[in-house]
Amino acid sequence: MLSHLFLVAVGGALGATARYGVGLAAVRFWGGGLPVGTWAVNLAGSFLIGLVVPLVITKTGAMEGLRVALVIGFLGSFTTFSTFSLDTLALWESGRPGWALVNVGLSVVAGLAFAALGLWVGRQWV
Repeated sequence: MLSHLFLVAVGGALGATARYGVGLAAVRFWGGGLPVGTWAVNLAGSFLIGLVVPLVITKTGAMEGLRVALVIGFLGSFTTFSTFSLDTLALWESGRPGWALVNVGLSVVAGLAFAALGLWVGRQWV
């Protein structure tokens, strides 16, 4: 358990650092008028989780520690959108397309609603 926590922490630190770097590079390349840094990170993370899970984890039978470090630690801190994408596809592929759509709707609509609520509460204290 403690070793997994360490692997998540190390992977997370590297993922957060990568997120910062990719975000900066995207803004420098495309400009900052739109959230291109977030888009770049979310799209790259979604591609990477789609690549890593079957190729590295499933195909090679990689040890649990590698999955914890790469998927949960690195990609989890790089972008949670990648996990959301993989979870949604897993629901769809397992024959539960309704739940996949619920996941999309709940994550996006409720996420926006909770962010708005958080902004409203936070602004009350300022």
